[in-house]
Amino acid sequence: MNANRNTVKVEASVPLTEAALKKMPASQYMNEEQMAYFRTQLRTMQQEILENASHTSEHLREHVAEPDVADQATIEEENALELRTRDRERKLLRKIEEALKRIDDGSYGYCEETGEAIGILRLLARPTATLTVEAQSRREQKQKLFGR
Repeated sequence: MNANRNTVKVEASVPLTEAALKKMPASQYMNEEQMAYFRTQLRTMQQEILENASHTSEHLREHVAEPDVADQATIEEENALELRTRDRERKLLRKIEEALKRIDDGSYGYCEETGEAIGILRLLARPTATLTVEAQSRREQKQKLFGR
């Protein structure tokens, strides 16, 4: 008996591209493929941030005091800038982790205020977005008015 007779040919899953993602109909919003795409994007961002943090730690440990005061001041300013950048990345890392949790629980891609779809274009621009553009605008207006 031929063993291949009952086998079913299964196509290999091709990763979704940004262009293909943009062409998908709204009815397929946040399907498995899209969730996998954003999970990959977020994990890539996460890995890059962790690598940057590692490089920063190594760089700061290698610091040697310069005899010239101006050179020392320049080095200290560069280190301070690098630390501020890492602090922003640390905050972004937390947002990435939260986004990955939302992917896992199925709420990713939907506004935390209104429940509406955030939209593929917005998520491509900012994969950690939790609000629609409109909800984000309202929040920013409130912050301006009330100083928060």
